[in-house]
Amino acid sequence: MIRKAATADLPGIGGIYEAIFDQEERGPVYTNWLRGSYPTTGDAGEALAAGTLYVGEENGVLWGVVNLNGVQLPEYGKIPWTIPAGREEVGVIHTLCIHPAQSGRGRAKELVAFCEKTARAQGKTVIRLDTWEGNAPANHLYPSLGYSFAGGTEFFFHGYIREILNCYEKKL
Repeated sequence: MIRKAATADLPGIGGIYEAIFDQEERGPVYTNWLRGSYPTTGDAGEALAAGTLYVGEENGVLWGVVNLNGVQLPEYGKIPWTIPAGREEVGVIHTLCIHPAQSGRGRAKELVAFCEKTARAQGKTVIRLDTWEGNAPANHLYPSLGYSFAGGTEFFFHGYIREILNCYEKKL
């Protein structure tokens, strides 16, 4: 089941983030995130307060988390998007995470499908997202789900991570 997150979910969400950091210490590395800086339970708490945080859960255990909102980072202005949409028509997927123990089970596809359905219900006409250029699974996943590569550019994420992010879009 995928549902809106609750305050009681924050420790479990933090556990997902930590499990990803732990897995990346052993390799391979698919994010350019920094433990203790991003993502954190504080980041999740901000999305929770905004009402844009969702979790995947099975038998009381969280297996995934995503922030779905309309916030386009300033660097999105450098991307040659091909699907025209006004600001209010764009849904943006942020920080889609699957617990490493659930990897390979189609959980990311479930969360993306949920985001698309939710965005449509909110009146959005397009979904946009970004992912680190080194995130091979995500850079394979999104095109396989009908997302088009719109371009890549350097982001200065949260003022401390300089990275090239690939941006994708899909008409809903």
